[in-house]
Amino acid sequence: MALLRLILNIIWLFVAGFWLAVGYVIAGIICCLLIVTIPFGIASFRMARYAFWPFGRELVRKPGSGGGSTFLNVIWVIVAGWWLTIGHITTAVGLAVTIIGIPMAWASIKMIPVALAPFGNEIVRSGHPREPWQF
Repeated sequence: MALLRLILNIIWLFVAGFWLAVGYVIAGIICCLLIVTIPFGIASFRMARYAFWPFGRELVRKPGSGGGSTFLNVIWVIVAGWWLTIGHITTAVGLAVTIIGIPMAWASIKMIPVALAPFGNEIVRSGHPREPWQF
C-alpha cells in the first residue's frame, strides 16, 4: 500500500501537484505582505505541502474549532479560496479524461474542502486521525 501511495504521489507531482503547490505558495506570499493576513499565508503554505504530496493524507476537523475559524474561512474564500478551488476543479476535469488520471482527479477533488476552509481543519496521515502530518 505504501508503494502504491509513493507511485501515485510521484505521478501526481509531475501532472498536477507541483503547479497546484505553486498556486498555494503564491497565495501565501501575497497574504504575507500585510500583517493582518499573515495567518492566511501560513495556512496557504500548509496547504501547499498537502497539494504537493496528497496521497496517504486526509483532512479532519480540529476539535474545538468554532466561530473564529468560520469567520476566517469566509474571509479566506473571498481572498484566495475561490480561485484555488477553480484550479482544483480544472485539474480534476483534465485528469479524469484518462483512466490512470482518475485517482489523481479524485485527489484534486478531495482537496477542495482544504482550499475553501483551511481554518479549523488539519491534515493528518490516513488511518491516524489525530496524528498531525509531518512532511
